[in-house]
Amino acid sequence: MNSAFSFLLIFLAQFFMPRHNAQMRLLKAQIHILRARIPTQRIILSPAEKSELLRIGAECGHDIDELMEVAKPATYRRWLTQMCNGRPFKAVGSPRLTQDLRDAIIRIGSENLLWGYKRIVGELKKLGLYAGANSVKRVLNEAGIYPSPEKRKKKPSLPWSTFVQAHMESMVACDFFTKTVFTARGPMTAYVLIFIHLGSRRVFCSAPTYSPDSAWVTQQARNTLMWCEEQGITPGFLIRDADTKFSAMFDAVWKSESVQVIQIPHRAPNANAFAESFIGTIKRECLDFFVCFNRSQLDYILRTWVRHYNVERPHRGREIGNNVLQVDFRPARDGPIRRRRQLGGIITSYTREAV
Repeated sequence: MNSAFSFLLIFLAQFFMPRHNAQMRLLKAQIHILRARIPTQRIILSPAEKSELLRIGAECGHDIDELMEVAKPATYRRWLTQMCNGRPFKAVGSPRLTQDLRDAIIRIGSENLLWGYKRIVGELKKLGLYAGANSVKRVLNEAGIYPSPEKRKKKPSLPWSTFVQAHMESMVACDFFTKTVFTARGPMTAYVLIFIHLGSRRVFCSAPTYSPDSAWVTQQARNTLMWCEEQGITPGFLIRDADTKFSAMFDAVWKSESVQVIQIPHRAPNANAFAESFIGTIKRECLDFFVCFNRSQLDYILRTWVRHYNVERPHRGREIGNNVLQVDFRPARDGPIRRRRQLGGIITSYTREAV
């Protein structure tokens, strides 16, 4: 009986051992391939991983010289000695940065492109956050933020949004929009040129024209400069797109008043977001409700609505705070509420009559 059982065990071993050995060779071959991909990179194991390797190594008497791939056999024996001496394993390197700290580093770095990583370390200390200079440098590199701008040959360019925010009080943006006018000669396209002061959101709107030639566009530049003077606006920058209707004479009028003309990139309407937003607003809230039959009608609609926009209409912009744009506006607290309707009810506003 015993010899039959021994024969069965030998048979099973002979049957399964080649398969087991082939699996082991396949696993080792894959480890060799992966290890070749990172020849110069050190593999740092956690305390739990070291303990697991020692536990499995004990099952084969710690005979691991031909098996250990993630560390040298001498390193493995040092781990074994440390474990036998009762010394716990410790994590290698400094503690990992928390995600909140990484987010703070990236935020400060992206909002202050002229700061180096050492400057950011000091700013973090003010906030009660601590990270080493090399850690901050690594996080900035991973986020695509140059960590040492002082070493550049030239200063890094500011983001467009940062530039606009810094110069809103001296910046004016302009853009064209069109409206179809049905005349006795058939449908015609009327062109309107608007200018918006970014700081106050007040708008100057030209009279419509069928022929926006160089002379007409240049005259609108002069009219806008006079409007800016009346409103107490001192423009330093003018944002416009690459529309060919903006002639050299148009730019020359602005430059004569020391205004720098900035042309936004092609097909980049977001770079002129304030003007684009106003055009969308006037179309949605006003022009889309009208069919125009002559320029005078369109001009009256535009003048009426722009006055409402500049004086009566509350604005929800973050800087405006859902208030009207009129600087000297003082709402009455008492008296009956009256509704004022214009353009057939398209424009509605409410006021209080003084008691």
